[in-house]
Amino acid sequence: MGAAESILSEKKLRITQSRKAVIDFFLAHRHALTQPDLEKELESVCDRVTIYRILDSFLQNGILHKVPDLEGTQKYALCDSCSDHHHHDEHIHFKCTVCGKTECLDEIPMPSVSLPSNYSVSEWNMLLQGVCGECH
Repeated sequence: MGAAESILSEKKLRITQSRKAVIDFFLAHRHALTQPDLEKELESVCDRVTIYRILDSFLQNGILHKVPDLEGTQKYALCDSCSDHHHHDEHIHFKCTVCGKTECLDEIPMPSVSLPSNYSVSEWNMLLQGVCGECH
């Protein structure tokens, strides 16, 4: 059984050619991707609506998490430790200003932030921008 099939089986999702293709594409690129990225590459396997439904299902089942982007484009990345309906994506994201790739930097701890007692955080995203190691 391949990696895509293992991920789908673990999440108890039906294994389809389209779902496998989406996971394989994320596994091959290891950086955040947009729905148009997937549409362009996987047009022979599935259409725009199918990709949208797959992304939504993968978000709900803890396979993908959303990645912040200051340009307003929604990006997605594979989860490392997310579970159904509870994402553990509180890690730093880095967007290269040269190649445009956005990567999850799971190994770098988030800085601590002390908020006033009457504040409550529901989501935490950190996006750093600069030049990645490949473009340096």
